[in-house]
Amino acid sequence: MHNGGIRLIAHAALATATVLATASPAGALTPATGTSAPARPALAHPAAGGRGAPAPITAPAALAAFSAPAASAPAAAGERRGEAPAVPGRAAYLFDPVAGTVHLSRQAAKRMPVASLTKIMTTYVMLRTARLDDVVTIRAEDVRYAAVNGATHASLRAGERLTVRDLLYAVMLPSGADASHALARVYGPGTRRFVARMNATARSMGLADTVYTNPDGLPKPAPGHSTALDQAKLADIALRDPVMRTIASTGRHVVSRTKVHRAHTWINSNKLLGRTPGVIGLKTGYTRAAGYCLSFAADADGRRLVGVILGETNGDRRFRSAERLLEWAGEPAPPQPWESDAK
Repeated sequence: MHNGGIRLIAHAALATATVLATASPAGALTPATGTSAPARPALAHPAAGGRGAPAPITAPAALAAFSAPAASAPAAAGERRGEAPAVPGRAAYLFDPVAGTVHLSRQAAKRMPVASLTKIMTTYVMLRTARLDDVVTIRAEDVRYAAVNGATHASLRAGERLTVRDLLYAVMLPSGADASHALARVYGPGTRRFVARMNATARSMGLADTVYTNPDGLPKPAPGHSTALDQAKLADIALRDPVMRTIASTGRHVVSRTKVHRAHTWINSNKLLGRTPGVIGLKTGYTRAAGYCLSFAADADGRRLVGVILGETNGDRRFRSAERLLEWAGEPAPPQPWESDAK
């Protein structure tokens, strides 16, 4: 990496009053260290009426002032060294949400399936619906749903009882469709109602080109659609939540065996973690229709870079492309020519 490139900083640039306004229920996780904190007694969500009573889903308070840069307004030429790296995917978007600078925009407003990037919204909705220490019982239908659809799973078994906290790790790290189905079933209640909450939240965020049809991104009953621009907006908003940020940046989560569930070890499918300095998430995805997708973010010199790659044909290449984009966007601007005042 060049000096001035992507470097991990101790605190996220956006961990301010905006984060406090979107903080999740008590029982929040510790800063990202690769493992989660021991369970602590959780309080009800401030807007919840008690156990299982969902809080209203609303956009963050700061969202009223949030306006993502137009997809057609890339950063001016000459702001950094060289041209943008090639990104072979069908669509790509990279921006700085604090400065409002669009570094790269290609087919960013084109609607297409986004596979398991869908689970970012599933997790975001859950953090505003349930308490982290709520316990969910896994049913055979949750396990069967993942198996029948050939989906990625978290190796859950019927009868296990796990906390919402652990199930969110199961959703985000190994991209478990069994876990996302269980959460939607309980907190919709039912997947149809849960998906309606996802779409209502998308509308409140201004994601005008996003429609969800399930909580996992599978092509059944229909693939749904979004855009690279909408997914970048979602990533920026979601990462303002400290719990989401911690989960997304965790490389490995271990659940010890108890009387009510087996032992589980879940590895994050995001290969940027631990390899690319400054990366704090966010999510991978793949279906045949969507191709390989990646939503990613990193802290660079006190600012945040958020990007999305959709429709890549090579799973590993999406990570290499994201690394090159982050390094390129994080490079310092080249010296500008000037004239001496001396005559």
